[in-house]
Amino acid sequence: MSNLSPSDLSILVVEPSRTQQKIIAKELAKEEITHVDFADGVQAALDKVANSEPDLITSAMYYEDGTALELVQQLKSNERFADIPFMLVSSEHKKEQLEIFRQSGVVAILPKPFTPEHLGTALNTTIDLISTEEMELSFFDIKSVRVLVVDDSRMARNFISRVLTNLGIEKITQVTDGSEAIEILGHEMFDLVVTDYNMPEVNGEELTRFIRTQSGQSHIPILMVSSEANDTHLANIEKAGVNALCDKPFESDNVRRILYNLLEGDD
Repeated sequence: MSNLSPSDLSILVVEPSRTQQKIIAKELAKEEITHVDFADGVQAALDKVANSEPDLITSAMYYEDGTALELVQQLKSNERFADIPFMLVSSEHKKEQLEIFRQSGVVAILPKPFTPEHLGTALNTTIDLISTEEMELSFFDIKSVRVLVVDDSRMARNFISRVLTNLGIEKITQVTDGSEAIEILGHEMFDLVVTDYNMPEVNGEELTRFIRTQSGQSHIPILMVSSEANDTHLANIEKAGVNALCDKPFESDNVRRILYNLLEGDD
């Protein structure tokens, strides 16, 4: 396990409300986190990050000068700041609003108010992201495992790849949707496919069916990453031949357990 603990983290809280700033700081203090700074909007946050990069940014949805999505997009477009873990804290419940953040590679989406359990999970995911802990496998050298990551969101692909890299996986190929995955599977071999569900042209379910019935790699393990909550869709995904399902945001500890089971052959 990582030698880091939540108390080692430095956190930037982006929140326009002074009352909410105090509430969040109080919850962080319960985790013995004392390295906390504050910003009240997009520009203030960018200025803070440029001056001193935090280990984690936790943010409200809206500010006077913009939104959390605008802040995420600016950070992700800057190579220097693209890998800073970002956590959304919001009372927003509309699926379409939250889906954009799930696709952007946030480490967690916490409800407002959030519980200590919610916060603990997000902090542990952050630690996993900034630490490197190579998986140990009986039947594979983790560095030789070939993984195909399929997602139409560049930010989501990069986030998933970062999690896999921190687990010791070095051979990662990224493609933008199921049709591109089908093409590359025709001439390259992989040990694992990690695919999104919602994609244009060929979605994750259709890609899975192709792999299982029409490809030369029909037995390859498939991990589907989805925020899809519809039970019928989930049943169809499993019926198509997916080996495991993982929610977005992509939590490192959960991914480690899933990959261990898939690659070691445990059911």
